[in-house]
Amino acid sequence: MLTNRRTLRIEWGQCDPAGIVFYPQYLIIFDTSTGWLFERTGLTPSAMRKKYRIVGMPIVEVGARFILPCRFDDEIVVESEVGEWGRSSFTVRHRILKAGELALDGFEKRVWAAPHPEQAEAIKAQAVPAEIIVSLSDPTGSTTIKF
Repeated sequence: MLTNRRTLRIEWGQCDPAGIVFYPQYLIIFDTSTGWLFERTGLTPSAMRKKYRIVGMPIVEVGARFILPCRFDDEIVVESEVGEWGRSSFTVRHRILKAGELALDGFEKRVWAAPHPEQAEAIKAQAVPAEIIVSLSDPTGSTTIKF
């Protein structure tokens, strides 16, 4: 699997009064990290919407196991990869490391969603395109999507 790594510094606005990352901030980190994982293969959100006519990749399940607290001014490394593929869903695993130790182990389960063909305001899950699965399954990151 392709793993995207990015280094972040915890900012004051991400923390609670005790100086520890306020847990909803991790969901923002997860979401942004998923975006960067897809961009490694050449897939920006606007390019995906245009090429595949999707509305997005909404989250249907999320979870995290908190192991070590991350605090203001800590430098963390976020590792993200797709760990599981379904027909129309996929699970992105996020590992947050602090000083080389696992601080958080989390995931997002997302669906590949397009406009519903019969209900104007609804969305409908579609099969994830094979080229996306191939690209995000290449650990070298050299399989990119062409537009």
